[in-house]
Amino acid sequence: MKVSVFGGADPKPGDAAYEEALELGGALAKRGHTVLTGGYIGTMEAASRGAVEAGGHVVGVTCREIEQWRGVRPNQWVREEWRCEKLMERLIVLVERCDAAIALAGGAGTLAEICLLWNLMLIDAIPHRPLVLVGQEWHAVFDTLFDKMERYITPKTRSHISFARDVQEAASLVNGTGVNP
Repeated sequence: MKVSVFGGADPKPGDAAYEEALELGGALAKRGHTVLTGGYIGTMEAASRGAVEAGGHVVGVTCREIEQWRGVRPNQWVREEWRCEKLMERLIVLVERCDAAIALAGGAGTLAEICLLWNLMLIDAIPHRPLVLVGQEWHAVFDTLFDKMERYITPKTRSHISFARDVQEAASLVNGTGVNP
């Protein structure tokens, strides 16, 4: 499967978040999956590195707008680049061309990726696929959303998202062997 990994651009080597993404990339590659990332720094770099170091394949979905804004180039572990012009095109590629997605900690961009994939599945614009959010932080964010917007977010709507305590559980959920807490 092609598994998109979403997460923040801030983690650096040695940070707990970087190490978590490194572990996730390796776990996915060891299960035979191709890792798709945004192709740049932070979580994207760590997941890419983990996958390559475990013998896997990495696709970096890159775009001119991000490179101009952030002044970055694709990370050294990207083995295949899918180039987009605009950020919106890049987001669509990351969500439409994956067979599953896992979100680690991140900010507005990560939340946008989660919500875009979730909404496209809800309206049947794309087939259902695993969408796994890792960590208590995402669980707390979505519990609050579900609670405060209960009228709009039904149990069926909620069923499109799974939560994992850690990256090993997330990788198992992608394979359909994990238990959603």
